[in-house]
Amino acid sequence: MQIQINTDHNIEGHEGLTDHVRDVVQAALSQLSGHITRVEVHLSDENGPGKDLTTGSGDKRCMMEVRIEGRPPLAVTAHAASVHQAIDGAAHKLARLIESNLGRRHDRRHRQAEIALDEETPAEE
Repeated sequence: MQIQINTDHNIEGHEGLTDHVRDVVQAALSQLSGHITRVEVHLSDENGPGKDLTTGSGDKRCMMEVRIEGRPPLAVTAHAASVHQAIDGAAHKLARLIESNLGRRHDRRHRQAEIALDEETPAEE
């Protein structure tokens, strides 16, 4: 699983942040990594430096997009007061979205297989 990290001009993309992102993403998606080819992480500070410092509102944003083999990309966004909180929130959202999406795919295949079996089985008289 390849992890690509992008930051805006308000977030300093240092090695410690990169390591944190990789650790969080790998931990959250470890059980699903066999299906995932790439995860793109976009970090930004929506208010910019020095703005809205008094409220501590959720101006840090983490958007994660995952590429799963043979499927369209899935994306989630999380806002928080700190970059680390936004990363954690987005990783957990992404894991739930992937599990849900892959689960629906499995359920649909299972239902289609049952329908095919029902059609092949002659009705008892």
